[in-house]
Amino acid sequence: MNNDDRVLSAPLKKTDPVELYQPLRKLVASKYSEGDAQKVESVLQTLNKCRRDMVEPRADLSLPMQRDCLLHYFKCLSMVAKLFTSLSSDADPILFVWYDAFNPDHQDGVSSQRSAIQLEKAAVVFNLGAIYSQIAASCDRTTALGRHLAMEAFKVAANFFLQLWQVFAKDVVATLDLTLVFAEFLHLLFSAQASEFELREELNNNDASYALQQHRCALLFRSVYDLYHRAYELIPTDSAARKHVDSFDQTWVTHLYQKATFFEAEARQRQSSILPKSERPPEFKSVTSCALDHDAECVPEILVRRICCGSSSVRKLLHEERKQTYIDLNLSEYNPFKMMKYGKLVAYPWDMPPPYPTDSAILSSSLSSLSSDILAFIPLKKSEPLNLYESLRSYFVLKYSESVAERVDGLLEMLHKLRNEMLRDDLSPPLRRDCLMRYYKCLCMIEPVFPMNASPNPPIFVWYNAINPQQHSSQHNIHLEKASVLFNLAAICTHIALSCDLTTVQGRRLAMDAKKEASHWFYLMSTFESRKASGTIDVSRHYFHVLDFHFHHLELMFRVPQPDEPSLSGYPVSAYYPSTSGPPLAYDPSSDVTQQFVLGYSNAHSRLQGVCRAAPCLDLLSEVSPVKIKDGNLVANAATLEGTKFGIGEHELAGDTTTVALP
Repeated sequence: MNNDDRVLSAPLKKTDPVELYQPLRKLVASKYSEGDAQKVESVLQTLNKCRRDMVEPRADLSLPMQRDCLLHYFKCLSMVAKLFTSLSSDADPILFVWYDAFNPDHQDGVSSQRSAIQLEKAAVVFNLGAIYSQIAASCDRTTALGRHLAMEAFKVAANFFLQLWQVFAKDVVATLDLTLVFAEFLHLLFSAQASEFELREELNNNDASYALQQHRCALLFRSVYDLYHRAYELIPTDSAARKHVDSFDQTWVTHLYQKATFFEAEARQRQSSILPKSERPPEFKSVTSCALDHDAECVPEILVRRICCGSSSVRKLLHEERKQTYIDLNLSEYNPFKMMKYGKLVAYPWDMPPPYPTDSAILSSSLSSLSSDILAFIPLKKSEPLNLYESLRSYFVLKYSESVAERVDGLLEMLHKLRNEMLRDDLSPPLRRDCLMRYYKCLCMIEPVFPMNASPNPPIFVWYNAINPQQHSSQHNIHLEKASVLFNLAAICTHIALSCDLTTVQGRRLAMDAKKEASHWFYLMSTFESRKASGTIDVSRHYFHVLDFHFHHLELMFRVPQPDEPSLSGYPVSAYYPSTSGPPLAYDPSSDVTQQFVLGYSNAHSRLQGVCRAAPCLDLLSEVSPVKIKDGNLVANAATLEGTKFGIGEHELAGDTTTVALP
C-alpha cells in the first residue's frame, strides 16, 4: 500500500497552578462537619498533588506515567465534583486557567473561570485523549507489537474525544480546542488512524480465504476513507478552525487531504471485492488469529493481543460487566482508592506502587449457620503444584529460539509465581481474590500456546473436585485451568460476601457487591470455559444452575429489610439501625460526604472503563502492571514480584525513576 506512514497526535493543554486542598477542605468542614473533613482529607490531598504533578510534570515521567497521573486526577476530580455546586460567591476563590493546546499565545487562547468544574473536567478529558494519541505516535510501528499498541492507543484517544464532543464540551465556553467542532474533528482523526492500522493488519492476514480477506479490506478502505474525509471536511469549511490548525502545523490539513484522496481511490478500486450478503459468513473472526502459528517476530504481539482479541462476549464480561467497584474500594490491595471503616476514604498518590493497605475490619469472623451451610457447598478447589515456567519456556525455545523465550520470559515468570501463590493456604480472602484475578489474565495471554502438541513436556493440570476431593481431573487442557480459576474466584467472592458485617451500610453493600461478582465469575466459567474442558462436576454448567437458588437466597439475605418485615440474615431488624458502630442502614445519602465521593468515584470508574475497554492491553504499559511491555519484550514488574504481601519480601519503589520504553 503506497501511503504516507506519518501519524498525527494532539498536543497537551497547559494550565496554571491552583490550590484545591484548603478551600475544599474548608467547604466540607462548614457544609458537613470537621469529622467529615477528616474522612475525606486524603482524597483532597491526593487531588492537589495530582494537579500539581499535572501542571509541572517531572522530567522523568514517561507518557504512560503522565497518563496514569491524568486518570488518577480525573477520578479524584469526579469525587469532589458535587462540592463545587456548594461554593458560595464569598468562598475562597478557585480559578481554573487553561490555555489552548494548538495556539496558547493567541489572544483568545486562554480561558479562566471561577469554580468551573466543567471546564476542568473537559480540559482533563482533552489531555487524556491527547496523551493516548502521543503514546500511539511514540510506538515503534516497525514491529507487530508496536503497530498493535499504536492502533489500540488511537482507539482510546478517539473514545476520549468522543466523550469530549458528546458530553464534556457541551456546556463549556472556552478556547477553540474545546469547542464541539474541534472535539468531533479529533475524534474522527484518531478513529481514522486507528482504522488504518487495522486495515494494515488485515492486508497481512493470511488466516481467511482470499475472497473473504479482500471483502474485509474493501470494507476497511471505505471506512478509513469516510473517517478521513469527514475529518478533513470539518476544518476547511470553518475559517476560524482552519486558521487555528494552520497556526499549530500547516501540514495537518494537507496531510488529511492526501489521506482522504488516497483511500477514496483505493475504496473505489476495491468496491467489486465486497461480497453480496448471501456469500458473507454469519460472523467475522478477529482480524488477526490468536494462534501461535506466526513467525517469531510476532510472538509478543500475539500474546498481548490475546487480552483484546477474545470473543466479544468474553471481552464484554471481563472488561465491561464487572462493575463491582465497591469490593475493590474496600478490599483490593491494587486499588489506590480505599474505603476504610466508619466512612473514611483514602486516596493513595498516583505514583505510589501497590500494594495499598486495606481495612479488613469490615469482614466478620463469625458466620451464621446459614452462611456456614452455603460455604460448605462452595469450597475452594485444590490443585497439584506445577512448574509452569520450565515447561512453557522450553516450549518457546523448542518452537522458536532462546531469544524469543527471553522476550516473553517476564510473562512466564509472573504466571508461575501467581500460580504458586494461588495454591497457598494462608492467603486472606481479599488477597486470594487479587491473586486469582491476575493469574487469570496471564492465562488468557498464554492461551495461544496451547495445546502444545509439539512439546515433549507439556504441563499437566490436576484439579480436585471441590465437593468431593476424592475425584480429580488431569489434563493438558488450559481451559480446565481457566475454569478452575474462575470457580475459585466465584467461591472466594462468596466467602467474602458471607463474611461481611451485615449490621452496617458498608458491610451490606460490600456483601451485595461480592455476591454479584461471584455470579459474574460463575457465569463466565459455565458459559465460556466449562464446555471446552471435561473436568469434574463442579466446573460443569449443571453445577452453576444448582447454585442459582443459593445466590437468589443470598440476595434476599443482603437486602436491607424494612422495619415491619422479618430479617433473613439472622440479625434482628433493630440491628440494622445502630446508634453507634458506624453509619446506620437507613439514612440520607446526600447528607453523607463519603457516599457522595464514592458515587463520584463509581461514575468516573464506569466512564473510564467504557472509554478504555477496547484496549486492555495498554494496561501493560503501566508502572503498576504485573507484566509490563519494555523494549518490545514482556517483563515481570519487579515491584509486583517483590513488593506484594505474598511473603516474597519488602520492596519500596519510591524514587524509582525507571520509564517504560515503548516498543
